[in-house]
Amino acid sequence: MDDIDAMFSDLLGEMDLLTQSLDQETQPLSSTNKETNYSMSYTDLNDSLHELEDTDLDALMADLVADLNATEQKLAAEMQGLKQPSPPPPDLPPPPQGLSPRPTFSPTSKPTREEIEAQMKADKIKLALEKLKEAKVKKLVVKVLMNDGSAKTLMVDERQSVREVLDNLFEKTHCDCNVDWSLCETNPELQLERTFEDHENLVEPLLAWTRDSENKVLFQERGEKYEVFKNPQNFYLWKKDKKSLKDMKDQDKELLIQENFCGTSIIVPDLEGVMHLKDDGKKSWKPKLFQLRASGIYYVPKGKTKSSRDLVCFVQFDNVNVYYGKDFKGKYKAPTDCCFFLK
Repeated sequence: MDDIDAMFSDLLGEMDLLTQSLDQETQPLSSTNKETNYSMSYTDLNDSLHELEDTDLDALMADLVADLNATEQKLAAEMQGLKQPSPPPPDLPPPPQGLSPRPTFSPTSKPTREEIEAQMKADKIKLALEKLKEAKVKKLVVKVLMNDGSAKTLMVDERQSVREVLDNLFEKTHCDCNVDWSLCETNPELQLERTFEDHENLVEPLLAWTRDSENKVLFQERGEKYEVFKNPQNFYLWKKDKKSLKDMKDQDKELLIQENFCGTSIIVPDLEGVMHLKDDGKKSWKPKLFQLRASGIYYVPKGKTKSSRDLVCFVQFDNVNVYYGKDFKGKYKAPTDCCFFLK
């Protein structure tokens, strides 16, 4: 405090000397007013400094140190930010719709003779591999019989489905191309025939024929091919009155198809009925109550109920084809001409 008092006393003395020098050049009234103003101003400041206590000076020094620390921390943070790499600039906006990006042109040199020969060699190898792959595909020359007794010869490979072969026949025969047209296989020796399904590959079953086989492929209309889609009510609503089923509207048929075929899984119709069965090694035909399930065909043994625990599996639908019998009534003494064979 003594040092501060001495410093301000010296300052006031110098100001007094300055004031006296100015009084010699100005009028007495104005000099008196200025002297009074300066004296009052610094006298008040001197008095306020004398009134400061040690605690006030400590608080002032603490504020100065805090401001200094804050400034140093801010400066250090800015320096650290300058050292870190700046983030990459944001991607440029995409070009306006309808405008293609500017093409980039790279200088191209004319291919050398060695490069041309190497490219020609690679093309020849590629062509040879394609021909080799094509040669491994099984192909058959198939003779298809028409309803009028004529025949059409087709080249069929193992990749073609029955539907694709039918499309080729439509082009050759110029028929009406309705969904009833089918390819049928006949086996005169066993007196059997079946209709190929559209998704089947035609070559696979034909390769199973023996060399001296008399089997034939027919191109015929089979109305029962898609009967389940034409009249689904006969399969899913068979327990109802037949007259109401016959007069069912097309819109209701479509709803019935969507309900049973367009869900997460296909719903198999719950059909049952009496059919005559001829067991192996026996000549007689015995009537049994059969039920259709998703896994196969089951029948109810004599003296049992129709509950699931009493059913006996007749055949499971695992790689089984359905054949129609021809003249089974005369050859096998069947009770009816309407017979089918599971193979």
